[in-house]
Amino acid sequence: MAVLRQYQPDVDAILARRGHLGADFWTTPDRRIGKGSPFAAVDCALMLADLGVSRTDPAMRGAAEVLFDAWQEDGRFRIAPKQTIYPCHTATVARTLCWLGCARDKRMARTFEHLLEIQHTDGGWRCNVCKLGQSPITDASNPGVTLAALDAFRFTAAANREKRLDRAVSFLLDHWDTRRPLGPCEFGIGSRFMQVEYPFLRYNLFYYVYVLSFYKAAHRDKRFQAAMEALTSKLDADGNMIVEAPRRELAKMSFCRKGEASAAATKRYREIVTNVGA
Repeated sequence: MAVLRQYQPDVDAILARRGHLGADFWTTPDRRIGKGSPFAAVDCALMLADLGVSRTDPAMRGAAEVLFDAWQEDGRFRIAPKQTIYPCHTATVARTLCWLGCARDKRMARTFEHLLEIQHTDGGWRCNVCKLGQSPITDASNPGVTLAALDAFRFTAAANREKRLDRAVSFLLDHWDTRRPLGPCEFGIGSRFMQVEYPFLRYNLFYYVYVLSFYKAAHRDKRFQAAMEALTSKLDADGNMIVEAPRRELAKMSFCRKGEASAAATKRYREIVTNVGA
């Protein structure tokens, strides 16, 4: 997918910030790849990939190298020196590398193994910032982390084959019913979740439906269908997706301007329709 002409200025603006943290590829001199969101290395690389920048572009290759520099032998990713590594870090970096076309890299194979090894008993993934046993809500997996992990796994042969991933899908579909703030970081489904947020940087309705559309276990489920119906209601009369809640820091970007139709977001919606065969 090539960059749409109207969004080339957005691409240029993101590329222009490559050194804003003191080092190249949206990172710091000590390689903090998550600092400065949404203009952090892990976010900018994903946005550029989403906008259609070629995987062979020097900036994309450089970003991939920076992200892989954070890879550990056990498959995890350390996003900052001496910082505790949480599953959300690994899942987020993994999904970005997959968007960059690196899903088949041998290092990613170990990362996918690691993610399956630490899958929580409820089917999702949980950042252990709280000890288990506090309450069913805080003991639960983090829906946002689980969605990022499934986003990464959809690029692999395990999608729609590995039953453990179907359990993760079920966990997210259950969340549509309960809507409670789950996990130590309290990911809930409320009015903010239901607003169309784009690009796919946080847990929200659009990203939820997009990722789940790649998993056949979700397609016939009434909860997924309800979520897709809610998303479809956000289209304008011409079938274009309207962005309701962009990141404040991206307000000047035309591809995700609040209250306006986005051709980039509409492409992702049409991908959902293709995935579910609607």
